Amino acid sequence: MASELNIHICIDVLDSAEELTQQERDAMSLAQAAANDAYAPYSNFLVGAALVLEDGTLFKGSNQENAAYPSGLCAERTALFAMSAHHPNKKIMLIAVTARRRSEQHFLPAMPCGACRQVMAEYEHKQGESIPVLLQGPEGKFYRLRSVSDLLPFQFNREHL
Repeated sequence: MASELNIHICIDVLDSAEELTQQERDAMSLAQAAANDAYAPYSNFLVGAALVLEDGTLFKGSNQENAAYPSGLCAERTALFAMSAHHPNKKIMLIAVTARRRSEQHFLPAMPCGACRQVMAEYEHKQGESIPVLLQGPEGKFYRLRSVSDLLPFQFNREHL
């Protein structure tokens, strides 16, 4: 007989930036600045990510495209890989992600792709504690998730190897 597995995920929906903590506002502001610096001449879709480290250090990443499309990299992974190269033992306290079209000034909902979710999950697993995620939502809203695992409930990690 089949059984059922229910997954319950809570996402805080914040109506405006005024509901963010100062740390979240700083991270989202840096993610927006990173999006503005993205190298996206092909898609014209600018994505920025920002990390807050345990000592308060902010780290950013932006999507980097290439004429050989599979050679590019998403904002979340550029931020995580660069952070790990410079601060390999510092914990990540928050990941913020936003995006916009080059032709528009307002920021859009930005959901990490599957590959980014897997990499984010790897870092959460590595540090042994949850990493909250702040995502730009629609119409000036924000989505606050308590953990990367809320984005990727069934993760592949080192225990599976």
